[in-house]
Amino acid sequence: MSEFKRTLVTTALPYANGPVHIGHLAGVYVPADIYVRYLRLKGEEVMMVGGSDEHGVPITIKARREGVTPQDIVDRYHTLIRDSFKDFGISFDVYGRTTSDTHRRTASDFFRRLYDKGEFIEKTSQQLYDPEAGQFLADRYVTGKCPHCGAEGAYGDQCEACGTSLNATDLIDPRSAITGAVPVMKETTHFYLPLDKWQPRLEEWILKGHKEWKTNVYGQCKSWLDMGLQPRAVSRDLDWGIPVPVEGAEGKVLYVWFDAPIGYISNTIDLVGDDYTKWWKDPETRMIHFIGKDNIVFHCIVFPAMLMADGTYNLPDNVPANEFLNLEDDKISTSRNWAVWLHEYLRDFPGKQDTLRYTLTANAPETKDNNFTWKDFQARNNNELVAILGNFVNRAVVLDHKYFGGKVPERGELQEIDKAVLEEVRQAVAATAADLDQFKFREALRQAMNVARAGNKYLADTEPWKVWKSDPERVATILNVALQICATIAIVGEPFMPFMSRDLCEMLGIRDINWQMAGRDDILKAGDNVGEAKLLFTKIEDDAIQAQMDRLERIKEENKLAGWNPEPVKAECSFEDFEKLDIRVGKVLECERVKKSKKLLKFRIDDGLGGRTILSGIAASYPEPEKLVGTEVLFIANFAPRKMMGEESQGMILSAVNPDGSLTLASASAEVKPGAQVG
Repeated sequence: MSEFKRTLVTTALPYANGPVHIGHLAGVYVPADIYVRYLRLKGEEVMMVGGSDEHGVPITIKARREGVTPQDIVDRYHTLIRDSFKDFGISFDVYGRTTSDTHRRTASDFFRRLYDKGEFIEKTSQQLYDPEAGQFLADRYVTGKCPHCGAEGAYGDQCEACGTSLNATDLIDPRSAITGAVPVMKETTHFYLPLDKWQPRLEEWILKGHKEWKTNVYGQCKSWLDMGLQPRAVSRDLDWGIPVPVEGAEGKVLYVWFDAPIGYISNTIDLVGDDYTKWWKDPETRMIHFIGKDNIVFHCIVFPAMLMADGTYNLPDNVPANEFLNLEDDKISTSRNWAVWLHEYLRDFPGKQDTLRYTLTANAPETKDNNFTWKDFQARNNNELVAILGNFVNRAVVLDHKYFGGKVPERGELQEIDKAVLEEVRQAVAATAADLDQFKFREALRQAMNVARAGNKYLADTEPWKVWKSDPERVATILNVALQICATIAIVGEPFMPFMSRDLCEMLGIRDINWQMAGRDDILKAGDNVGEAKLLFTKIEDDAIQAQMDRLERIKEENKLAGWNPEPVKAECSFEDFEKLDIRVGKVLECERVKKSKKLLKFRIDDGLGGRTILSGIAASYPEPEKLVGTEVLFIANFAPRKMMGEESQGMILSAVNPDGSLTLASASAEVKPGAQVG
């Protein structure tokens, strides 16, 4: 770090077509915020730049589906995302948007500079085209059957069911998502950035110059480079986006993955104006990209190639990408609503921002995909934040008020146990810093929590409540040490749990903190006022967790219904075969469960011919069979009687199988005389 004067941190730009969820938080925004807060505490010059990605096909699809304009969509979700981040404590210096005037101008100028330098090539190719809509189809505008798993509704770029990346032309029976028409191939011309031209320099820069990058990042980059880079399109045939600023390119816009990363630059300009060059072009500025693993190629190969082609910008120094976070052992999916949405979490768990920040960091997918469960979330809050950190601080402050009237007591001579705990705290602080410097946030949090664990054990071992009567001066020393540890918790915990840190600083009367104070034994001075004890964390009860589990269960059922397809039609049968069936209308006179059977209901039917008994295996779908009395049902009258559970069934009642597996009785749509034939 010594060769850099400042650090520019960028975070992946979320699509403004929906809210952000815990996968986004764990992968990008929480680790980025931890790192930036840590650098600020160290007194370093740092800027955190984020913003919404407001172009691209997912936004136009959402707008078309809702019958509104793309601008309506991005205005709605940009505001929701920005406000959610702020309420969650993500401390951006600027959170901008790619529909701003500054961004349109910056992205257009960037393209034009490269165009004027001859950095693009033009290629004509065949692409899918909707003849009814009269437009070319981006990958997300094409749906069909996945060639790998056979799932219907796969997109032209990815199958949501199996996760396989696709090309639109791979789909079986492709259809336009706009009109449902079968697309045709049509010729179109686009601008391409020749990544192959920059391959030698990218190899030198990444493979030789950045072997310290995380294994997943370095490995994915090497894989792409080993395959050989190909020219990549930087324009698209769309009507939503930044127009290509070249004569003759009417109807074409900048491809979103060319447009979006320039948003980091334009958002910086919106914050500091012409001073942006200090952050983007001064070699003494270090740039760090925080992203998820699906963006590694764009931030390590595509965007750097764009910057190389321009020739005046810094390249990123590190790209600490995380893997994916699953939810309750299932892949997070926005299309299936299988997610914990940030704005809903903030509503359901008010004042518990730090609990989610803590859980996502403690379980961060740093080296492999990881899993979020509501039970783990509850356990970490109750067993760690409440029982360890909160318990220690509360005991220290309550005891100080009990014995010393809320003043920091004068410390006497330190005993070995005091020196040992203070040294343990100093080591934990040093280990926390070392891990944060290496982007090991999960381990850094563990080390920071070791400060609270050490404090808890210290109070348990010294037992000041037992010593008070015999040696109050010793208690003064114990509580002085304990309060110093509390102050260190407020400092080392701030990057991870800023709301806890704010409340603890207020309780201890600390106005300003910095990292250099952490671990010292004189943060608080004898005689300083200590405020009344305030619970930093409160227990999360089982009913709050059950409500979340019930919500997920409802979503699972909704997805099952949404993905339902009718069974294939059975083999052809002749009309003569159908005529053999005698289907009639009957009125239910009695209905009850068959004893010792979980499946069977016993119907007494008025069939117009003197009545009959029919057994039907629909008990699970009708838990109150007596309510069926009086309903009219359809039954097959000419099946041979057969014995079931000691009862004779004289026919078969017709029912339909619902998408969720339940059964619904087939009935006449109007009142019909019992015994009437259906035909």
